[in-house]
Amino acid sequence: MTSPTAAVLSDGAAKAPRGHPAIRLIGWITVPVLILDQATKWFVKTHMEMDESIPVIRNLLDITYVQNPGAAFSMFAQSVPWLRAALLVALSTTAIVVLGILLWKTDRITPTSVAFSLILAGATGNLIDRAARGQVIDFIRAHYYAWNYPIFNVADSAISIGVTLIVLVSLFGHDHNDGGAPPRTS
Repeated sequence: MTSPTAAVLSDGAAKAPRGHPAIRLIGWITVPVLILDQATKWFVKTHMEMDESIPVIRNLLDITYVQNPGAAFSMFAQSVPWLRAALLVALSTTAIVVLGILLWKTDRITPTSVAFSLILAGATGNLIDRAARGQVIDFIRAHYYAWNYPIFNVADSAISIGVTLIVLVSLFGHDHNDGGAPPRTS
């Protein structure tokens, strides 16, 4: 007889129940953010020239097509290409596996599990770029006249929002809705 909380596949592997929080988070957050990330990068790549810039809000926000061989904020951009690629792919892959495990272990949707879903989407989106092109397409340029924030993309935004959410929960709130009881550890 199968448990109401988990089904078993014919090969003996456990399968998440339909309502498992990880499945819902991946379906509601990770996949849509990943699709938005890849669609916006594809649109920019197919409709703009490299370094072309289109003002959206004058002196504040532009769509500017660049390719970033490094990590966030162009970290490692000047490193030896093979070493940079290996390091960034290894870090991204490790992050994706760890986030997948953390999501799978959650027993309910919380601000932290939402944050993990956002970070998972961002890490996956940027890993797809690195695997397909060897670099990441960035295109959102926030600036104030000559002051420039590093150009970024939807994946970077998802990672930043997820990390910010984790910090906010850590500093100001509880990550559960059951009257302050600590989360289950088993």
